[in-house]
Amino acid sequence: MTIKKKVALLYGGRSVEHGVSVNSGRNIFEFIDKELFEVIPIGISQNGQWFLTQGVTKDMEQGKALGLLLDPKQAGLILLASGDRLKIDLVFPVLHGTDGEDGSIQGLVKALDIPMVGTGVLGSSLSMNKIIAKKMLKEAGVPVTKFLAYHFRESKKIKFDEVVKKLKLPFMVKSANLGSSVGVSKVAKKPEFKKALEEAFRYDNEIILEEFITGREVECAVIGNAPPIASNPGEIILKKDYPFYTFDAKYVDPEAVTIDVPAKLDKAISKTIREVSVKAYETLRCEDFARVDLFLTRKGKVYVNEINTIPGFTNSSMFPMMWKERGISFTELISKLIELSFQRLAEHKRTERNFDSALKF
Repeated sequence: MTIKKKVALLYGGRSVEHGVSVNSGRNIFEFIDKELFEVIPIGISQNGQWFLTQGVTKDMEQGKALGLLLDPKQAGLILLASGDRLKIDLVFPVLHGTDGEDGSIQGLVKALDIPMVGTGVLGSSLSMNKIIAKKMLKEAGVPVTKFLAYHFRESKKIKFDEVVKKLKLPFMVKSANLGSSVGVSKVAKKPEFKKALEEAFRYDNEIILEEFITGREVECAVIGNAPPIASNPGEIILKKDYPFYTFDAKYVDPEAVTIDVPAKLDKAISKTIREVSVKAYETLRCEDFARVDLFLTRKGKVYVNEINTIPGFTNSSMFPMMWKERGISFTELISKLIELSFQRLAEHKRTERNFDSALKF
């Protein structure tokens, strides 16, 4: 009989995307192959406490409180009430945004020497910060939009006329380290500028201002490591009068968008989008899986908007939809991601950690 791998499913978190993470966690908990894996749901509350929960729930504080066991021979989690160790073979984080997708949790898991699904510390931190990601992509020759970046301490120096001279109207204002369109505004005239800055700085000390691209919004799912492969692109078509693909359009209003998977594109454009997506994925040191968001102009110009190292797994999420179109079910997709993480673990163990020298200490 095959011994089931114990998979710790991390969901919730301290991000403004907490609720989205809960919904993603529910789907993974439901569709994971329970003949191969034993799921251990671990909810992280909005104040950062960890709990062992019964299933995936928004009421995670009702679960059993957890702590860390910092013993390299049996590193992992313990139940605080009893002191019993919670044995796990793998961590599967489904934490969107701050303190979940930015390398912080990834660093903790790495320090505990536990296998983990998804991009590690470096790729997570690079991809999460929109400013650093844009600079890296631009340096690598990946097409990105024009942008300006500011820290909160520079906020009084940001001048509307200077921004317009560089980016033209309209332009986008975004928090640098968030997702799901939180902290994002579209500025079409000067009276909207101050409020947009305040909204972006509300959630982050860094913001990015980008030129607005008139065109189609497409996404591409990438999976794998050596080499990664890309799905056929999908397209998000706004049906209602939203200024852009807002949080409500993504998660609240079921009639806000039409999703085409695959997108109606000619073969050459589709190929270009897949190639650009893979190059962005590799440039930002992504691992196992990610979703690349892009713009396609009327003239056929492709721009990378951003990359999500832990894309949504909700019922409306594009990442699983794009692989379903390629014949990979939700359950098969989850198993594939877990398989990739164990393959990377084997590669990691190849390298030495000890160095023999004459140094005395």
